[in-house]
Amino acid sequence: MQLGDMPMTDEFVSSASVQSIPRFSLVSSTAPTSLTTTASINNTLLGSFPLEHIMLISLRCIRTALLFTAASAFPSTIITRHPLSTPHSSSFARQTMTRHHSSSNPSGSGPFPELCVFDLDACFWDQEMYTLSHIPQETNVVRGDLMGRGEGVVGVMSGRERISLHKGSLLALQAHYHGEYPGMKVCFASSADTPLAEKIGRAALKLLEVVPGTTVWDLVVNRDWNGVDVNQIGRQPPLSANKSATHFPILREVTKIRYDRMLFFDDCIWGDHCGQVERACRESDSGRGVVTVRTPYGLREEEWREGLVKYAKLFQE
Repeated sequence: MQLGDMPMTDEFVSSASVQSIPRFSLVSSTAPTSLTTTASINNTLLGSFPLEHIMLISLRCIRTALLFTAASAFPSTIITRHPLSTPHSSSFARQTMTRHHSSSNPSGSGPFPELCVFDLDACFWDQEMYTLSHIPQETNVVRGDLMGRGEGVVGVMSGRERISLHKGSLLALQAHYHGEYPGMKVCFASSADTPLAEKIGRAALKLLEVVPGTTVWDLVVNRDWNGVDVNQIGRQPPLSANKSATHFPILREVTKIRYDRMLFFDDCIWGDHCGQVERACRESDSGRGVVTVRTPYGLREEEWREGLVKYAKLFQE
């Protein structure tokens, strides 16, 4: 069990364990009168609460102190909460300790994939399109800082829900925009559940910006593919819920890029799309297939770097 995984529920303090803990007096026989009076008042107040609640509060205080001490002792470690979407709750969060990396060269040294394929929901961005009900319009944009590249559209609203790119996604596309991955193109493979979810996703791609004035759609469709929409979004025929059976074979056909020249990112929360694509989408002559990276917390900077390194290593073998 990690520090951040310590259960903090009333059940954690069982009745048996509570009954085995003696009640200590808060009043010391040698304490000054003023302190004795204060302690007596505190003892009276605390005595009105169940001992289980007192123990729970104490454990939480100890946990907070330990986390603060860890952060002070290891300043290069940042304690964060990473959202983890699950079939039960898209807002479920799991505490984890993440090493903060800083590097001036996010692109690596190559070789780079010829085609980088991103899943959308809970991978490329932070929302699940099937949970949304409004198609974003130009009047629904949220402006802010694009990671130091200037002010632009950092979010779009679908009703009351905001759609935003994960940090690794924005970093990857900004580097791609500046030509840091020679010969690489980008597209999307998403099994969006409904026709409405598909429309919401495409609308968001046309509004969210990579750098000021350039949307994701501008970069991926207009620049990479000369205005041809090669993205495979949805599960309506000829697509399906199985990306290895429909999305990737179609991408292989329309882009003419070999499977073993592709890099794929997917959250794999609802199914192991990465494993399915790895096993099914291979070239007959080389026996190699798509290089994949799972992103259960959304595409962070570390997963993006991991994908580049993994592809380069396998390509050179």
